Amino acid sequence: MQTLDITLVTGPSGAGKTTWIQQQIHSIADSALYLNLGADADSVDSTYLAAEVPGLKVLSITQLADFLAHPIPRAAIYLELGFHIDLTSLILPDQMADCRRVAVLSPGTRHTEWHDWADETVTGIEAEFTLQQPHFWRSALSRQVLDPASLNTFWYELTNGAYGVVQRAKGIFDMADGRSLYFDFVAGLPATPHLELNLPLWLNGRPDRFSGIEVVGEALEQETIAQTIKECCLEDHVIAYYQKQMRELVSEEVMG
Repeated sequence: MQTLDITLVTGPSGAGKTTWIQQQIHSIADSALYLNLGADADSVDSTYLAAEVPGLKVLSITQLADFLAHPIPRAAIYLELGFHIDLTSLILPDQMADCRRVAVLSPGTRHTEWHDWADETVTGIEAEFTLQQPHFWRSALSRQVLDPASLNTFWYELTNGAYGVVQRAKGIFDMADGRSLYFDFVAGLPATPHLELNLPLWLNGRPDRFSGIEVVGEALEQETIAQTIKECCLEDHVIAYYQKQMRELVSEEVMG
């Protein structure tokens, strides 16, 4: 039976699990696969990694059984476990019994269930984890195009406590100029500029690709957050106007 190179990665939200996985994938020569357990088939993390790591194959949970039955030779697979998954009740397939278990933890983290579960711990991001009952909220925004100024205002308000205490927030948003932008926030760390993902410009109608937002916090005003995001979204005629301008600009650059 072929030995599978499988690494399960867990840890608190914002500790740097996805960043660590990205570093590991960049360091290997063979092919790599990624699956986020506890997330939807499309998620912020999987979309971000697929855009930024050339050749990475992203699996959905429904594809995992097929991969275990017919693994790709010399492929390394990284399974990220959401912080909300109960490790004590996690049942793994027999093929994953000997997988590597890694916990990504902030410096100085006291003994936790992650220590008990993991084969090894690695030092992640030094962030603030003060929530007693963290709540996970997400919203898909696929086919929505956002106004940049409104989005920046919303993100500032969100990450500065206007809608509840936020420990972690990340999102992928499509802009009227065709770009797909990645926003990332961890409480206690300096604000970081958004990142333009390595994806083609989308300049013909509403984007047919994933976009969305994920927030971990406490006492979150979910309805207000959802309504505010909705107010950032552009109508069809505005999208068409800006996309037409961008197509003309791109055409001029190609011609000139």
